[in-house]
Amino acid sequence: MHELPITESILNVVLKHAEVNSVRQVMNIHLQIGKLSDLEDEWIQRYFDFLSKGTVAEGAKLKIERMPIMMQCNACSASYEAEATKLGDLVCPSCGEKGCTLLSGREYYIKDMEVQ
Repeated sequence: MHELPITESILNVVLKHAEVNSVRQVMNIHLQIGKLSDLEDEWIQRYFDFLSKGTVAEGAKLKIERMPIMMQCNACSASYEAEATKLGDLVCPSCGEKGCTLLSGREYYIKDMEVQ
């Protein structure tokens, strides 16, 4: 159910930009969501459909792109992509050290919108 407040935030940003740009109808919204996020695509769309009723975003489809998990080695500062299932056993591919910091993978962004 945590998708509801996040979806509401997304809709608010979309409506603000639609108003500023005199948009008549929002057709598609392209979202980028990190692979570590536990947001479920289906629920985001369902909540969006419910919340957007009566707005210029009513009927808009969410196009969701999952973004990779990126880590940075604490020893050599190399950045590398990681799989969620292997987060407990990460080893830097550059230097072999185990300590690392999450750079990205939990975020969500509105990449762009298709409008009329």
